[in-house]
Amino acid sequence: MKMVVQKNTFSRIIFQRGLHGANKKLDSLIRVNHAGELGADRIYAGQMAVLGNSSVGPKIKEMWEQEKVHRHKFEQLIIQNRVRPSLLFPLWHCAGYVLGAGTALMGPKAAMACTVAVETVIVEHYNDQLRDLMNDPDSDKELLETIKKFRDEEQEHHDCGIDHGAEQAPFYDALTKVIKTGCKVAIEVAKRV
Repeated sequence: MKMVVQKNTFSRIIFQRGLHGANKKLDSLIRVNHAGELGADRIYAGQMAVLGNSSVGPKIKEMWEQEKVHRHKFEQLIIQNRVRPSLLFPLWHCAGYVLGAGTALMGPKAAMACTVAVETVIVEHYNDQLRDLMNDPDSDKELLETIKKFRDEEQEHHDCGIDHGAEQAPFYDALTKVIKTGCKVAIEVAKRV
């Protein structure tokens, strides 16, 4: 009698692809974007847990729904391209939720300041990727269009945060500076790990 062990999708990817690095640049791009979209999904989940029944709840939910689409797309690309996801997946999951809930506990304007800080870094990150992809004649045009679309939606989230009083959050400059720095560090780590 044969025993069959069922592994989750990400484990299968690691065993199927390993770390052969057929296209390290593409692997890194997909891995970091997947980690980032997971983090964003969890940030909005944390904000919804605290502010879901407030006046900004519907707007946070709307942005969260877009982040879920982004996360799902990069989960598909992870599988399709057999890319190893970030080994720090559990950290991105927990840190995102804590950041979202923590800033939401400071109030709606602080939650929106968090959104502005995160989305500022993500828009810059996606712009950097778009420049690289547009300079590569062999780049995947579908991936290029996906990143353009997501970048535009992230910019809308940023603008929504500004429209909802982010800049009036207590200690706005310090808060956003800390969050931006954390996001930049997370991006660099997720590219590799």
